[in-house]
Order: sequence, then structure tokens, then C-alpha cells
Amino acid sequence: MSALTLRAAVTAFSPLAERIGADIGYGTAVVGIFGMLPTAMFGVAGLCTPMLVRRFGLERTVLIAMLLAGAGSLVRVFMANTAELLVFSGVALLGMGVGNVVIPPLVKRYFADQLAAISSLYIVMVQLSTVIPAFVAVPLADGHGWRISMGVWALVGFAAAVPWLVVLRARRGRDLVDTTALPAEPAAAAGKVWRSPVAWGMAGMFGMTSLTTYAMFAWLPMILSDAGASAGFGGSMVGLFALMGLIPALGAPTVVSRMRNPFPVVVGCMVLFATAFVGLLVAPMSVPLLWVVLLGLGPSTFPMALTLINLRTRTPRGSAALSGFTQGVGYAIACTGPLMFGMLHDWTGGWTAPFALLFVALGVLLAGAWQACKPRMLEDSW
Repeated sequence: MSALTLRAAVTAFSPLAERIGADIGYGTAVVGIFGMLPTAMFGVAGLCTPMLVRRFGLERTVLIAMLLAGAGSLVRVFMANTAELLVFSGVALLGMGVGNVVIPPLVKRYFADQLAAISSLYIVMVQLSTVIPAFVAVPLADGHGWRISMGVWALVGFAAAVPWLVVLRARRGRDLVDTTALPAEPAAAAGKVWRSPVAWGMAGMFGMTSLTTYAMFAWLPMILSDAGASAGFGGSMVGLFALMGLIPALGAPTVVSRMRNPFPVVVGCMVLFATAFVGLLVAPMSVPLLWVVLLGLGPSTFPMALTLINLRTRTPRGSAALSGFTQGVGYAIACTGPLMFGMLHDWTGGWTAPFALLFVALGVLLAGAWQACKPRMLEDSW
């Protein structure tokens, strides 16, 4: 339930952006700000969540995250101006960003002997929370208005808070802050993440995957439109791109957990990415389904990175520290992807320079994965 909350505020809004703008009065520039807001708030959450975990523990932190996600998603639909909509969208996204960080260490804490299976489950739920709101947003808005279409997803956030209330009640009086193998100075220990090649490798792997993926979510329809496709076809290809993410979500955690060093899988993902980029650049409408299928399989490095957060740490505290650093730095980098891709297109009038940017991102991703995939633990490398 928590994982099903983690993308709903993003993809419930995107298909309705123009309709909402026409209602409350904002233009295309503000749509760009809304486009950058998710990764920006996820980055803030990634850097701040380890402090919340040290203060409140994993369970209370994820409860706070679900309540923020639900409250922000609900309150924003009652707003009548752009600034208020942005603020409360930010609240919802901050809650989802905190959830992004704390779910991997919670998996490690409660299911250390089933990391692959439970990681697959929650990553599939994250993918569904990306796909389902996008597909139902417009039909719901047509039938009941955009406020109902967006506000209904607040119920998922509130529902996801209920199991954590049960867990907290069951564990009342017991220490909810993990103290296993903690150094004497927890704050200093968390700071050591910044000096670990494992952490920087994870951040590069995760950040470049997210940058590339969000750039494609934002610009794939226009790439196809410039090649002669209809707006409806471009939208359906974005849906296919998102749906393809379910395949690696199901399989990647198991594959990664069974390999001592899964770097060869990353190389395979880069081949898929590169083939799709060349196809979309040179002949986008020759076999667009093939290009989009390959493009959707390339980000298999996303579930790989989430799984490696647990496989490369010894304790839930280490997992929380690595998760926060990976997602904080990664999403901070990723939020520049759609913007830079679009700016390069505007400056050059074509798609060659924007795709060159993505090839550079693939190089950084490979370098990061080389460090992240090595069979060693975070706690041994700081």
C-alpha cells in the first residue's frame, strides 16, 4: 500500500495539466515547473529523511510520509490559485519522497531473508502507481471533474497509513529505532556515506537512470510528433514506456540478488538504451513500437539500484543512509534532465544535441554502476 502511493501525485496531474491551467489560470511555463517539482522534492526528501529516521525510527517516519502524501493530495484539489496548488503538491511529493527512502530499509528490517521477493513486490507497486493514475486521470476528470480525478488518490495515502498504525500499536513500548551495529556517533556515521565509493556509484547509477527516464517521459510525445505521429499515438507510447517498467520490476531484484556482481546486466541495459536512442533519432517512425519497448526495458537499472541499496548494506541503518544519499543526490541530478533536454532542443532546433546529452548520461551511469555493483558493503567502504 505504501509503494502504491509513491507516484500517484505525479501521474495523476500530468494528463490534466492543461485542463487545470485553463481552470485556475497558468501557462506552459508553470507546467514546466510542475514537471521539475517531483524530482526536486524527491531529492530534498532523500537528503532529509535519514535525519527523520534517526529521530523517529523507520516506522514512524513512513507513517508521517503516508499522512503527508494523503493530506497534500487532498488539500491541493481545493486550491484556487497556482501558488497554493504548487505548495500542496510539494507537500504530497515530499511525503512520497520520504516513502521512497524508507521503504528499502523497512524491507531489510522485516524481510531480510526475502529481499528479492519483497523488493519485486514493492517495485511493481511503484510501477503501478505510475501507470494506473495516468490511464484513469482523463476518464475520471471527464466524468467528475479534475478535482475528483486528482483527489481520489489521497485515499490511497491515508489507507497506506493504517497498517503502520497497527505496527506501531503492536510494537508499543519497544524500541523502534534500529541500534544494530551502530557507531557511537550516529550523525557522524551517516555523514560517512559521502565518502564511500559505493554511495557515489549508487547515486550515479540511480540519478542517471532517473534523468534519462524523466527526460523521455517529458519529451517522447514531441519527438514522435515531430516525426509525424498524432498526439494520441504519442500519449499511447508514453503509456507503453511506463508499462514496460513492470517487466524489470518483476525480474531485476531476483537476478541482482543471485549475482555476485550484476554489472554485465547494466551493460545490457545500456545497449537497449543506446539502440532506442539511435532509433528515435534516426528513424523514429520506422518501428516506433520496437524503439519504445527497448526504451522501456533500459531503465531496468532503476529496480536494480533499489535492490542494491539492501544488498550493499549490513544493517537497516546503513540501508537508510545509503537510500537517502542515493535518492537525494540522484533525484537532485535527475530534475535537470527534462529541462536540459528541452533547452538543447530549443537552442539547436533538432534532437541530436539532446540525445547526445543522454549518451553522456549513459556513460556516467556505467561508471557509477561499476562502483555500485562491486561485491562489497557500504559500511566497509566508508
